[in-house]
Parts: sequence; structure tokens; C-alpha cells
Amino acid sequence: MSDRHFDELATRFAEKIYGGAKGAIRLAVLQADLSEALPERPLRVLDIGAGLGHMSLWLAQRGHQVTLAEPAAPMLEGARQRFADAGQQATFIQAPWQDLPGQLHQPYDLVICHAVLEWLAEPHAILPVLHQLTKPGGWLSLAFYNRDALVYRNLLKGHFRKLRKQDNLAGEKQSLTPQMPLDPRQLQTQLDALWQVESKSGVRVFHDYMPVEFQARVELPDLLEMELAYRRHPAYAGLGRYLHWICRPA
Repeated sequence: MSDRHFDELATRFAEKIYGGAKGAIRLAVLQADLSEALPERPLRVLDIGAGLGHMSLWLAQRGHQVTLAEPAAPMLEGARQRFADAGQQATFIQAPWQDLPGQLHQPYDLVICHAVLEWLAEPHAILPVLHQLTKPGGWLSLAFYNRDALVYRNLLKGHFRKLRKQDNLAGEKQSLTPQMPLDPRQLQTQLDALWQVESKSGVRVFHDYMPVEFQARVELPDLLEMELAYRRHPAYAGLGRYLHWICRPA
């Protein structure tokens, strides 16, 4: 298995996701968490696997100096256009994460790594690189596809045969389902030597479990309010389709 990069189809899919409730919830949770955690001063930010640049643009609009690193040319071009349309400046690098230590010689105040680990052949291998690229006293914003939520959704659907064959939970190589959902307990163990996790939030802790007819009826402002209210609830946070952890170098 190799790391998965994205083509034009995936780029169009990502645009569609961000145009709906799923993307709105994701951005709302990530932005709320970062607003709470970060100081009110300009930071040097590195966004690894920046995709279409949604989070980077939000940070740039708040006065931060942003570098976007993205291996997929269609994604990076979409991010460039997004910044141009908004009249914002940034540095754009087309490179996989493995190349970044050789190209970037000063660590960053904040490193963003959202929805990247689940597309890597060996997710744990990126963790020392993230540490190398983060300043002492800096922050890592880590969001990843939650294996626990995937198991729970399969339980609700009665997909017991699939659960008996645990390797079947991974997405197919060319599908848009992440190929390597992460076990949060295993990831915590891998982080322990390098990182202190300061906050944990669930992203879409209930939306994806709602019957479709209820999803269609709910108003987006109400949905965002409730997702934000319950994102750290001890009973529900771990059910988030994604998990967002803010970490500091140990």
C-alpha cells in the first residue's frame, strides 16, 4: 500500500463535501478549537496536505503567515484560486510530507495536519516529521478519520460480517473512503513520546448517525450549535467521524 494523493475526481468530491453540512461542521469545530487554543498574535503556519485551502485561508484572513503544502496538483491549484479570489497571500508548495524537512529549514508556530494520516500507508511515520516542523512551544492541529466511529456505524447498519473481517473497514484503493482509519488509542500511544495532547474534540459526533429525513429537516445553524456544544462531551466526543486533537511538543 502507498500514500494516496488526489486527482480531479477527488477534488470535485471535496468541493461538494465542503458545500454541505459535513464540511460546515468540520470547519466550525476546527475553527472553534483553534480559536480557543491559539494566542492572539500572528503565527507562522504550515498546512500539510492542505487540500483546497479552506483552513489555511481562514488562518490567513486572521493575519497569520501561511504555507500550504499539498502533493496533488489539482488540489493545490484549487487552493491558489481560493486565495486569489479572497485577495490573500500565501506560500504554495507542491510536495508530499516526506519532502518537507528537506525544503523547510525553520520550524513553524503551528502545523496543521487535517485528514492526512488516514490516507498514508504508514500513518505513524509522519509523526516525527510533524514534531521536527513544529517549534518548541508551538502547536500541532491533528484531525484524523476515527476508526471507532466507522465500527459503530457498521454496527448500526448490521454489517456484522464486515466487522468480523476487520481489514475490510479500510476503503478500497481508488475509492474516496479513507484507506487507513485510525484507532485513537493506538495513535495516542504513538504520540506520547513526542506530544502532549491538550484538547480532544469530535467532528460530526451525531450528524452522520441521524436518519436522512431528520438531516434534511434540521436547520444548519442549529446543527452547528449542537455539534459544537457536544464536541467534547465524554459520552459523544469519541463517536465523531473525525477526531481533532490539539497537541504541544513534549
